[in-house]
Amino acid sequence: MILVSTHDLPRAGALRTALSEAGFEVELVTPDERLDRQDAALLLALTGGLEGGAEGLVRQARRILEVPVVAWAPWRGGSVPEVAEVFAPSSSVDEVALVGGRLAERTRLQRVTGIVGATDAMQEVLERVVQIAPVSSTVLVTGESGTGKELVARGIHLLSPRRHKPFIAVNVAALPDTLLESELFGHEKGAFTGAIDSRKGLFELAESGTIFLDEIGEMPLATQTKLLRVLEQREFLRVGGEKPRRIDVRIVAATNQDLRDLVRTREFRQDLYYRLNVLHISLPPLRERRADIPLLVRQFSRELAERVGRPFPGITDEAMEILARHSWPGNVRELRNLVESMVVLAPGSPIQPRDIPAEIQRGDAGGGSRLLPVPIPRAAEQGGAGDLRPQLEFIFRTLVEMRVDIDDLRKDFEAWRDDVPRMGGSEVGVLSKGLPADPGDSGAGLWPDAPILDPDDEVEPGAPDGVVVYRDGMTMEDLEREAITAALRAVGGNRRKAAERLEIGERTLYRKIKKFGLDQ
Repeated sequence: MILVSTHDLPRAGALRTALSEAGFEVELVTPDERLDRQDAALLLALTGGLEGGAEGLVRQARRILEVPVVAWAPWRGGSVPEVAEVFAPSSSVDEVALVGGRLAERTRLQRVTGIVGATDAMQEVLERVVQIAPVSSTVLVTGESGTGKELVARGIHLLSPRRHKPFIAVNVAALPDTLLESELFGHEKGAFTGAIDSRKGLFELAESGTIFLDEIGEMPLATQTKLLRVLEQREFLRVGGEKPRRIDVRIVAATNQDLRDLVRTREFRQDLYYRLNVLHISLPPLRERRADIPLLVRQFSRELAERVGRPFPGITDEAMEILARHSWPGNVRELRNLVESMVVLAPGSPIQPRDIPAEIQRGDAGGGSRLLPVPIPRAAEQGGAGDLRPQLEFIFRTLVEMRVDIDDLRKDFEAWRDDVPRMGGSEVGVLSKGLPADPGDSGAGLWPDAPILDPDDEVEPGAPDGVVVYRDGMTMEDLEREAITAALRAVGGNRRKAAERLEIGERTLYRKIKKFGLDQ
């Protein structure tokens, strides 16, 4: 109901007609009328200026009814009352009715949902809810845990044409991955072990209404794909079903995570993010709207006192100042829990600073939070991979590729082994011209055209034919010594020609001859 003053009867009559056509119940009030809290008013509209008894109506509307006030004339003296909007005398009736209607809807939204806030940030949130509620577009609500995302979703539903249809809230994070799909879309008889009968899912139960998907960022990728089809085609398949089912459901999703980060780490589908983020509402944390804390305390204390049946003596200004300084990492939920404890444990007198828990008193002594909530990337799996998932995936792919390479090398080796005659024992022919080595390197290479020797052949190391034989226990230095000896014997001790055969420098050959004691 909207209250319209009779300061200017023609204007009052015209405004009542315009607001009635917009669907509001309107009641005229005289300038000296006493307003009662039982009136259930949503707005007070003044039609004849802000003087002549208007101050009393404004004061009652703000302090008793707790509703906004609009005035159809500029203020011409005295102290300026708390007026939400002042219209010039030349403003049209339709303009006043439009703005007044939105303010009334905002007030009604606050009452039906419990959303309380007079700061600009919260007024913007409420305005957004009023604007998007009449349509059926998908809405994404973001904000820290405890900021009231579900209240916003319920407000969207209650102000929409679907208000008389079901509103179903689903906490995606609370359902196991194996049951989430069945809970959302239902299942057919015999679809899995234990499915003794067909069952409707939450989407079917919310037909023509609204479904609220909280913690949407925790949804598995497989279920995200099916949700995307619901958004695009407005149809789905039950688990184990074959016939698509059409639905008419508005989806409101919420998350306390940054879905864009999840999209970048491939934990959330990019196309689903764009389909969900058609309309977006961002809820500010309580530490960014500290001016709303006294309003919230009064609202919660009144509700909780009625619930527990105990009078609440109130709270002192000093205690309220302590509450306003706290950072409230748990946001509105944490504040409500504290108010409930104060209502239950009230000492019979107004709450003093000493009655407030010690952690609240010392948490923000410097006027700012020392420990503010920091968003933490969620674990990709229940194993707790967290933000290490991309690195683990890279390591896994690398190991798989290495395994493939090793298998290929094993096949090549087996093919080579089949082409080479088998040899018994522990002796293998090494080379026929000596062991070439890089200058300064003590290791030796193998000539590709070296003959394969039978271990039964009687060949002595350093024989005149220049063949070197490997036997168990020989080291690379032993092989190098035998190769140099064979090369020197083959060229009659000519060190330059021996160096050319071994493809090493003469100085390197001289150094190795001295090292192995081959000067003789």
